[in-house]
Amino acid sequence: MRICSLVPGATEVIASLGLADQLVGVSHECDFPPSVREVPVMIEPLIETHRTTSVAIDQQVKERVASGSPLYRLNELAFNQARPDVILTQALCHVCAVTPGQLTHAVESLPLPPAILTLSPTTIEGMIHDIERIAAAVDRPENGQILTKELRHRVDRIKRKNSNRQSRPRVACLEWLDPLYVAGHWVPDMIDLAGGYDVLGSSDGPSRETTWRAVEAAHPDIVILMPCGFSVDRTINELRQNGSGQETWRRACERWPNLYVVDAASYFSRPGPRLVDGVELLDSILHPRPDHGIDPINAIKLQASMLVGGSAS
Repeated sequence: MRICSLVPGATEVIASLGLADQLVGVSHECDFPPSVREVPVMIEPLIETHRTTSVAIDQQVKERVASGSPLYRLNELAFNQARPDVILTQALCHVCAVTPGQLTHAVESLPLPPAILTLSPTTIEGMIHDIERIAAAVDRPENGQILTKELRHRVDRIKRKNSNRQSRPRVACLEWLDPLYVAGHWVPDMIDLAGGYDVLGSSDGPSRETTWRAVEAAHPDIVILMPCGFSVDRTINELRQNGSGQETWRRACERWPNLYVVDAASYFSRPGPRLVDGVELLDSILHPRPDHGIDPINAIKLQASMLVGGSAS
């Protein structure tokens, strides 16, 4: 079977099902597991994001959306040469990846019509259900059942652990640095499973722009920075280089001693199996234990002293 996955989370599912060798096309953001980096890339972003600040990315996205310009370009030649039997795409966010509508012309030019599976999960259970749908679409339902059973077992274990807590920490999750965005979709669900109370996000709701005043008014006990697609190092590096904004973040560190930066790219931005790792990471942050440290690659408590100096990496 020839599989074209244009969603990083779905690509991770395909690899987890043991079908990485059947991938004939991926998106520019599909980088896990490392083996998929050898698969032909079908998508070209029309906005430079790797060496651009969050405020510049936000401005470019808003300008292109307002003008009706696309954010991505499909390499139709490579797509035709790939001749996919199955295409995995998404309809959840036009900013994050190509949508089915952008594929229409290219799909019509293929010699044989492929099966197209559109994904749009907004909760952890929705993500797990999509794994079952993907497994069925690529004729590996048994593999899918094994994977989803394991994921549900891990989720249930954390849920049971936190179900009887008398009080839950108030948590604010921020999905962008400038402007600030409240994390949405599956993140409030993840906070709830990890034994916290999301004071800004709403279950199933999309991310939305917010302000420091709104964050302060919500009175969070813990603030978690998870800029979409950013690693811990990239987030800290941008905060360090944010000139006039450094003082704002230093004040935030003083206002919230429990202010964390997490690896959003791996555990929060992509609706795939590693969201469950994200729930387990949140559980460690919200309910720390002396005998269970957190890998600084995955999460780190932000301190004002970290905002001075050069690159974090």
